[in-house]
Amino acid sequence: MLAEITPVVITYNEAPNLQRTLQALKWARRVVILDSGSTDESKAIASGFANVDWFERPFDDHARQCNFALDSLVPSASWVLFMDADYVVTDALREQLATLRPGPETAGYSIPFRYCIDGHPLRGTLYPPRVCLFRPTFGRYRQYGHMHWLELAGDTLHLQHVMLHDDRKSSENFMRRQRRYADLEARYLWSQRWVTLNWRKRLRRLLFIAPWAAPAFALFGKGVVLDGLPGIKYAWERAQAESLIALALLRQMLNFNKQSTE
Repeated sequence: MLAEITPVVITYNEAPNLQRTLQALKWARRVVILDSGSTDESKAIASGFANVDWFERPFDDHARQCNFALDSLVPSASWVLFMDADYVVTDALREQLATLRPGPETAGYSIPFRYCIDGHPLRGTLYPPRVCLFRPTFGRYRQYGHMHWLELAGDTLHLQHVMLHDDRKSSENFMRRQRRYADLEARYLWSQRWVTLNWRKRLRRLLFIAPWAAPAFALFGKGVVLDGLPGIKYAWERAQAESLIALALLRQMLNFNKQSTE
């Protein structure tokens, strides 16, 4: 099965992460990188791997970026493994991929994640499993707020072994991304009817519930309090991210009320 899989990595200024990600993909015959104009050493790092093909496209949103890769960069691939540049394929996951024998009705595989803080793997995470491995002719990406999700026509099976989510970029970079994501998520939440939202989105619509519920659940529901400082940092990051979304949503509400009274 490994010979049939083409990993696709979406990048922008991922020098702190890319070496680890590509090192764990040396088993692949071809790795496709779609970059959106990195100004750091990302391209130089990628050039050190003989199995990597580098492409560039201006960024508009994650879903369009992924769909461009599906349509233009891997049109003949049997299977694709879509990855962010801070995803790392573990040895156990690679070995499981090698043993897969999917039937014709199988369209994709959902992969669980183990979240890392500064390289320390946590025992729990709020990051959900994602369908990263799939037949490209069966899937299209859609943008929902700050998230992009795969819509897949066919059966999805679940893999046992984890992918690492190991982002080593700076805290300043984290906050910049979260501010951008918060604005996108707030606009999406405000545009949706309550009945269409899942329970996570509904908590966010309640403004001040998610900023304390998310870190509390991470600490005690997922057990990251037992991971010491890395677990506390993870919970703090979740609190910051949810607080930014709540503030952005509050601005949406205030702007709506202001426009309604004018």
